[in-house]
Amino acid sequence: MQRQGSIGGSAAIRIRVTAGVLLIAHLALVAWLMLRPLDVPWVMPANLRPLATVRADLALGWPEAVRRIGEDLALLAPLGVLLPLAHGRLCPSPVASLVRTVAAGALISVGIALLQTGVPGRVVDVDTLLLNTVGVALAHLAVVPAVRSRLRRRTGRRKVPGVRQEEPAQGRTPTIPRVGIAPWSDALPPSSP
Repeated sequence: MQRQGSIGGSAAIRIRVTAGVLLIAHLALVAWLMLRPLDVPWVMPANLRPLATVRADLALGWPEAVRRIGEDLALLAPLGVLLPLAHGRLCPSPVASLVRTVAAGALISVGIALLQTGVPGRVVDVDTLLLNTVGVALAHLAVVPAVRSRLRRRTGRRKVPGVRQEEPAQGRTPTIPRVGIAPWSDALPPSSP
């Protein structure tokens, strides 16, 4: 049985499986990139002040700042597209979908930061967490509404604001004849004197 508003048919299964495989591959790549030990002579202290690293990057000049900030924005940005596609819903609330996706991206970013505390040469940077989460949100906003709209057109479903979408008819529901409940006297064993 399908969930309310989920993509139906074999195309939906292909989309969800492909998104799931790409999601796992992307997370494996991120883990490989972010959890490898670095061979560095010294390590900066952890940054727990929001936007301190962003300000420092901007002070380096335009091309270097764009590269550094862009790397943090792009690291988890594919999750903004892959998570909703792997979920497979065509007609969810756009706000709820964005909130779920951004929350999942933030949790994954925090998980990576926590794992980095035990890796030599890696330090926690709160700005990386913020930029990763913003990257997930931007990717979701830029891609997911258009993809869902296109998929709805292909499957023939239209989203009507304020109206709950019904599942397509699957045929006649089988009926089961009702069976009455036996009286208590028939259910109790005979009493002995």
